[in-house]
Amino acid sequence: MWTQFQSSRFWITTGAIFAGAAVALGAYGSHTLDSDQKSYENFMLAVQYHMWHALGLLAVGWQCNIESGSKTYAALSGILFTVGIFMFSGNLYIFTIAGNPSTISGIPIGGFCFIGGWTFLALSSLKQKKNLG
Repeated sequence: MWTQFQSSRFWITTGAIFAGAAVALGAYGSHTLDSDQKSYENFMLAVQYHMWHALGLLAVGWQCNIESGSKTYAALSGILFTVGIFMFSGNLYIFTIAGNPSTISGIPIGGFCFIGGWTFLALSSLKQKKNLG
C-alpha cells in the first residue's frame, strides 16, 4: 500500500481530480453565494487553497518520479496536502454552505497540514540524489 503513495501516477491523478473539483466548486460558489459577501469570500478562500494544494499534488507527483531517496518525504507531503484540502477547504465549504460552526475547529488543522506538506516537499527536494539543475 505504501508504494502506491510513492507513485507519481497516483499523485498526478489525485492532483488533477482535486484541481477539477476546485474549478467546479469555484463555479458553484460564484453562482450561488453572491448575495452574502462574507460567505462568498470564505468560500472563494477555500477554493483558492484547494486549487493551490491540488497543484502542489502535481509537484508531489513530479517529485515521486525522481528515482531517489526523496519519495518518502514526497509521499508524506501528498498525504498532508490531501488531508489539508479536506480539513481546511472542506470544512470551510461546509461552514459556508451549511452555517455549521462546529466545522470551524478543523480549519486550523488543515492549515497545519498544508504547512507540513510544503515542509516535506522541500525536504524531498533536498534529499534528491540526482541533480536536476
